Amino acid sequence: MSHTAHIPSHRKPRRRSASAMALRAGVAGGVLSTIAVAGSGSASAEPVTETVEMPVLSPTAGLSLAVEESVQAQQQVAFEQEVRAQEDAAAQTAEKTAVKAKAEAVRLAEAEKKAEEQREREAAAAAERERERERASRTAERTTLTTQTSTGSSGSTAPSGGNSASTPAPSTSTPASGSVATVIAFLKAQVGDAYVMGATGPNSWDCSSLVQAAFRQVNIDLPRVSQDQSTAGTQVGTSNLQVGDILYWGAAGSAYHTGVYIGDGKYLDAANPAKGVVIQDLSGYPATGAVRVL
Repeated sequence: MSHTAHIPSHRKPRRRSASAMALRAGVAGGVLSTIAVAGSGSASAEPVTETVEMPVLSPTAGLSLAVEESVQAQQQVAFEQEVRAQEDAAAQTAEKTAVKAKAEAVRLAEAEKKAEEQREREAAAAAERERERERASRTAERTTLTTQTSTGSSGSTAPSGGNSASTPAPSTSTPASGSVATVIAFLKAQVGDAYVMGATGPNSWDCSSLVQAAFRQVNIDLPRVSQDQSTAGTQVGTSNLQVGDILYWGAAGSAYHTGVYIGDGKYLDAANPAKGVVIQDLSGYPATGAVRVL
């Protein structure tokens, strides 16, 4: 027996109110009614013969896929923007480089043009100084030739103590050596002058004007053109030439070029615009014929 059995309980019996009891009874009755209705409905319903599985929706998986696609799209846009930026920067750099290169090329071309113009001016000045020097040299030589010619042409006096009557010099068809020397000296003084068709000196000549001017130094007046000069004197063979003979190229009477034989197989002529007045070897350009006027 329990040691507390003899102790009387001091707990008072719990009393329920009538309203609480009524509420409990109403709830219980409603539950029973619901069960009864459900039972009767199940008895009359047709049994289920087929079930349909509904798709399982996973909101979390769909959201993750959308986020991933958005991130990829943003990355693609960023990549394309970076590529375009790099292309634009490269194009700008190339354009700047091209502009600088063009400016440098223009600067170099202008500098080269100025340098070329300066070289041309210097060359022209040097050529002019050389022409002045040659003109001065020829002037001095011509002055000397004129003096020698005047001295040689003066009459001689009879020796003292002898017959005062002068003895005339014997007539001869052979020219005095001084006359030929004067012609050759004049011609050599023109070496280096320019060839200009129709020019008559003093610093540019054509072939026949040079020959005419040379023989004018000894008072021989030759025709102006080469055709007439080729028949102006005595015809001589080219194998029997003497210093001072006039050489011609082409047929006598229709020659197209003339020059003067100066000895040692050489001749002097106003050759052409490229050479000007020069001394040349007769073997390199043999003459057709020759005439002798001295």
